[in-house]
Amino acid sequence: MSSQIEPDAPDTLPATPAPGPAAAPDVPDAGPELSESERLLQQVEALNGTIAELSDRALRAQAELDNYRKRSARDIENAHKYALERFVQELLPVVDSLELGLANSAGAGSSQDVLHEGMELTLKKLQDVLAKFGVVPVDPAGEKFNPERHEAVATLEQPELAPGTVVQVMQKGYELNGRLIRPAMVCVSK
Repeated sequence: MSSQIEPDAPDTLPATPAPGPAAAPDVPDAGPELSESERLLQQVEALNGTIAELSDRALRAQAELDNYRKRSARDIENAHKYALERFVQELLPVVDSLELGLANSAGAGSSQDVLHEGMELTLKKLQDVLAKFGVVPVDPAGEKFNPERHEAVATLEQPELAPGTVVQVMQKGYELNGRLIRPAMVCVSK
């Protein structure tokens, strides 16, 4: 038998259909086709590896973002919850002074002058604490009425004053760090 397949021999026919007239019976470039397919498989494997790496990075970035959101929410909650902590710590001595003043005024022989002095000292302490935290009183007596900063509760005839002048302050207003938190209640001249 020869090494070439004879096309007329019935027992040596290949199981696959015979190649077309232009193709040779022995395909010399079958090896490069396998290497091309191997190269494509390697590219697919490399791309799959890149996809897996990028997916892992995205997953880690998402987890990091979720942790950051949770930390931020917890920090904001604590900031709201404990925002007044320092303020309260500064006010507690004022409460202590009031309690001490009341306890001393209940004793026999207390004069009103001592009680008045104690109240003045307590008020001074309270004003100092408020000033320390940026709370400033708005006392507009004698100023021109400003509806953005004052609340008129009454008008009075005052011929010696220009109309629209604050005659009397019924209740002081207050600003917190430059922002009005309570307008002053005032009486205004007609």
